[in-house]
Amino acid sequence: MKISVERARCEGYGFCEQAAPTLMRLDDEGELEILLEEVPPALTEAAEAAVRVCPVAALGMADA
Repeated sequence: MKISVERARCEGYGFCEQAAPTLMRLDDEGELEILLEEVPPALTEAAEAAVRVCPVAALGMADA
């Protein structure tokens, strides 16, 4: 699975970072940085949670 961010939609709330801190983080300017685009199987649940909690639907997941 791959995780992606639609940067124009992201407003930097950080809920995704809380749900999946090993996959993404907000940088010093509040921009979301995807740390692992290819989601390891062990982190799929965390990635799906991050996508779900995004209040502006800026995150997505797709088969690699």
